[in-house]
Amino acid sequence: MNSWMVAPILLPALLAPLMLLFLRHRLAASRTLSLTSCLALLAVGGLLLAQASTGQIDVYAMGDWMAPFGIVLVLDRLSAMMLVTTALLALAVMAYAVVSGLDRKGWHFHPLFQFQLLGLNGAFLTGDLFNLFVFFEVLLIASYGLMLHGGGAARLKAGVQYVVVNLVGSTLFLVAVGLLYGATGTLNMAHMGERVAQAPPGDHALILAGGLLMVAVFGLKAALVPLHFWLPRTYASTSAPTAALFAIMTKVGAYCILRFITTTFGAGAGELAWAPGPWLLPAALVTLVLGFIGVLGARHLRKMAAYAVIGSMGTLLCALAMFTPESTAAALYYLPHSTFSAAALFLLVDVIAARRGNYGDTLAPSPPFAQAGVLSGLFFLTAIAVVGLPPLSGFPGKLLILDAVRGSPGGWWVWGLVLGTTVISMLAFARAGSAIFWKSAATEGEVKAAAPVAPNAAAAIVAALLAALAVLTLAGGPVTDYLNATAAQIYDLQAYPDAVLARSRGAS
Repeated sequence: MNSWMVAPILLPALLAPLMLLFLRHRLAASRTLSLTSCLALLAVGGLLLAQASTGQIDVYAMGDWMAPFGIVLVLDRLSAMMLVTTALLALAVMAYAVVSGLDRKGWHFHPLFQFQLLGLNGAFLTGDLFNLFVFFEVLLIASYGLMLHGGGAARLKAGVQYVVVNLVGSTLFLVAVGLLYGATGTLNMAHMGERVAQAPPGDHALILAGGLLMVAVFGLKAALVPLHFWLPRTYASTSAPTAALFAIMTKVGAYCILRFITTTFGAGAGELAWAPGPWLLPAALVTLVLGFIGVLGARHLRKMAAYAVIGSMGTLLCALAMFTPESTAAALYYLPHSTFSAAALFLLVDVIAARRGNYGDTLAPSPPFAQAGVLSGLFFLTAIAVVGLPPLSGFPGKLLILDAVRGSPGGWWVWGLVLGTTVISMLAFARAGSAIFWKSAATEGEVKAAAPVAPNAAAAIVAALLAALAVLTLAGGPVTDYLNATAAQIYDLQAYPDAVLARSRGAS
């Protein structure tokens, strides 16, 4: 067993209660530990990525109890990639929270942040549905606190909605788990896939009901229409670092859809093969359109960023819904791009709003403000990233998706709507940039905003996220090679179950 697999879960699980119990009022020590934790998670993620790139699937049996009876963690190319993406995002968000002073607005920001990382990393590594539910609850409970951090009436109102929606989702998750367990007698996803393939016809309806309900729960996490309604207010109302961290939360939903359907209802599932998947493409197309129409109709930058997350999830899920190795590899290239570009946009909006004083993030022209030249350049690059124009990674990401779906059923719908929404989003960001920077430059007077903490450092963190997108573009060859191998591993009918269930088969 690869003991390093436990580190992404164990490290935040130990640090969070340590900070909560002993460092509540020691901000400097909490900051040091949080930043060190993010760096350590990035280092461990890189190590696990290197190990996974060999093609071997590693399994860690908790308490040395073999699957399907024990709890197992599974490391493959996909989960390693998600761990690295989360660690990179967490490092940028934590650095911004420190330099902006957000963590000063409450005593529990750093423990909550660690609990959030615990839930995220656990969701990417777990091999069974019940523990996926447990890690979902950990990350959701932490997200409730992070969402409300800093207070405010609007944030509290949005937070109540967010909590209620996710409590409903958690209840449905348990119902789906119960249905699937009742029909298959197991919660291990690899074992469940074998049981689904062997299920008698009389159990098919119950299994399909559980599978559809499970995919609906994951669709709620991924903000898939019509389950997206909670996201715009939540992301627009919370603090910028929290919204930037939440950019990975919707990707958890997409990851779980991919992992669950390919493992449990994949090509080897007989009559139930891909049964929960046909409705995903129409829903993804509607998500794509509504998301970018929301970007065009928004009157505040934060709302634009929130709707951009929905639109990017529509693009990502259009590719995943095809369930082919080519479309999955393209979606996995677009996944880190959309995560980092959304995070950069939320953080940049926060910097712009701080510089504009009372004008905040509204799209109304304001008098000239500090660092307008630098921020206009960053806004231009971030808009290019979100829209998907060259030279940043959104452009090859969309090209890969369009090429992968060509000739597939519904592929021309994807082509038309992806290209059409690209034009819509380009017009939306051009309007926003014109109102905030061009028209503001011609306005009389000057904004007298309170001096933000470490203004240059905050802008530098946004630039670092954009630099990550440039690296993703320049390293496109090796990255796509890795992702093609990842997709091939995902659709290998035997690789995942053989690795997870090897010991139990040997024992029998």
